[in-house]
Amino acid sequence: MIMAGQGKEPADLVIADVNLLDVITGAVTQTDIAIVGDRIVGTHARYEGATVIDGAGRFAVPGFIDTHLHIESSLVTPFEFDRCVLPHGVTTAICDPHEIANVLGADGIRYFLDCAERTVMDIRVNLSSCVPATGFETSGAALEIGDLEPFRRHPKVIGLAEMMNFPGVLGGDPGIVAKLVAFQGGHIDGHAPLLRGTALNGYLSAAIRTDHEATSAAEAREKLAKGMAILIREGSVSKDLNALAEVLDENTSSFVALCTDDRNPLDIAEEGHLDSSIRRLIAMGRPLHHVYRAASHSAARIFGLGDRGLVAPGWRADIALLDSLEDCRVSDVIAGGRRVTAERFAERRPVEPVGLGSMKARPVSPDDFIVEARADRNWTPVIGVKPGLIITFSDSAMLATGERGLQADVSADALKVAVIERHGKNGNIGRSFVRGFGLARGAIASSVGHDSHNITAIGATDADMAVAVNRLIELGGGFVVADGGVVAAELALPIAGLMSDKPFEAISHDLHRLREAAYALGCVLPEPFLQVAFLALPVIPHLKMTDRGLFDVDRFDFVDAIDRDPDAGPD
Repeated sequence: MIMAGQGKEPADLVIADVNLLDVITGAVTQTDIAIVGDRIVGTHARYEGATVIDGAGRFAVPGFIDTHLHIESSLVTPFEFDRCVLPHGVTTAICDPHEIANVLGADGIRYFLDCAERTVMDIRVNLSSCVPATGFETSGAALEIGDLEPFRRHPKVIGLAEMMNFPGVLGGDPGIVAKLVAFQGGHIDGHAPLLRGTALNGYLSAAIRTDHEATSAAEAREKLAKGMAILIREGSVSKDLNALAEVLDENTSSFVALCTDDRNPLDIAEEGHLDSSIRRLIAMGRPLHHVYRAASHSAARIFGLGDRGLVAPGWRADIALLDSLEDCRVSDVIAGGRRVTAERFAERRPVEPVGLGSMKARPVSPDDFIVEARADRNWTPVIGVKPGLIITFSDSAMLATGERGLQADVSADALKVAVIERHGKNGNIGRSFVRGFGLARGAIASSVGHDSHNITAIGATDADMAVAVNRLIELGGGFVVADGGVVAAELALPIAGLMSDKPFEAISHDLHRLREAAYALGCVLPEPFLQVAFLALPVIPHLKMTDRGLFDVDRFDFVDAIDRDPDAGPD
């Protein structure tokens, strides 16, 4: 490496005649880039190499780093995620496998680490901190600090993943504190939606360093002022880029990075991955080289990956070659010093899938979705959903009562929602109502239900809800659309009820059919299935549905328990 960097020996790989963007100064320099092994050894000079890639006037930038995501939400295995996303210039992905961990526990984390050792992309893992997310739902597994300890020193592990249970942090929950204590001095990822003021100070006092849940510029600026790094999230459901773009500027770019959190193959095919966020930020007037800095060098620094994030001698050879800086159109990728090709993906040794028998729910009948009316009130609480937000809202409706209890009202967009426990532990079914989906008929069901991943169903009729759920059980997990007593579209996700064993191209095609089937029912949400997935997450404000009942996140208790307090009433 030393000799090749001086030009005294040929490099393994040379990218010739490329325009190198310096993400620190913004300068663009025409140069060769010399690589030996997985390391850049030369820039700002001319080199000879055993293999030469013609830069052809393209632009070289550091490979992109997705700083927080759940690969399971791409609905494909880590191997297929690798093949799907790496061509978009994402050379490092920092994942939290807490979706599969909530279903399978430590076995799920072990599966991800085994895959991460064999992917072309460098997949890093933060260990899941909140399995289950709360004690108000039924999860397939529970992970305490003793369960995480065996993985702490794995070379692919960075630190502790998003600390979602911020009420547990602020309340000094012993199990939460034990995890925080164990990871002091290492990296601890944050998750603190809408947390402000002294409560935020208390949360940060546990040495939590990042947040991807800011949904307004004001919230992000307060968190930056208090030492948090802000991860601008743009996923399939959670779309915060427009609101947060103004925060990324010359003063903050070293403390801002990008993430997707949850993004599916259809959106990746239609829009891209981090490359999409980069070109949109540039189009919105954000300073170009600072955007690229946030996507690479800043991300690496924030997460302690000191070997990457620059195209410079001595740094890891993760490089994206672009036809245009403004459009961020990726035409070639170098990952770990080698060009990304179909052959490299074919070289990977496979990892056997896990969780193929994780679906343990019993079949349901329409009667399982009856919601009994309450004699002490004439209104019904309703979860309010808005496109692009995983935050929900507390709403209410006046619903008719019949022989089968409270009735859905499609004219008022008040549909039934149910969460069915599917881990074979208690058979719980939580039932209520939701507004925002717009279904005029039929039902949709999903076994992707953050974070405990029970079955969530939304429907205009009890009968179609039963059809969708029972087909989902037969599939071993996935997504189902039912209409008029028959299945209109489906996607099987047999790996822990979360991921398919098919290529990402097939999943993209199936997702398109599912969307169209949901739209045919009248659904008004652009991404209905991932929106369904967040209805059961009781750490995201404000009103959520678990298998144990309707949950008020702000008061951190079940709505029934609150409403039976004579001093409590509708929001």
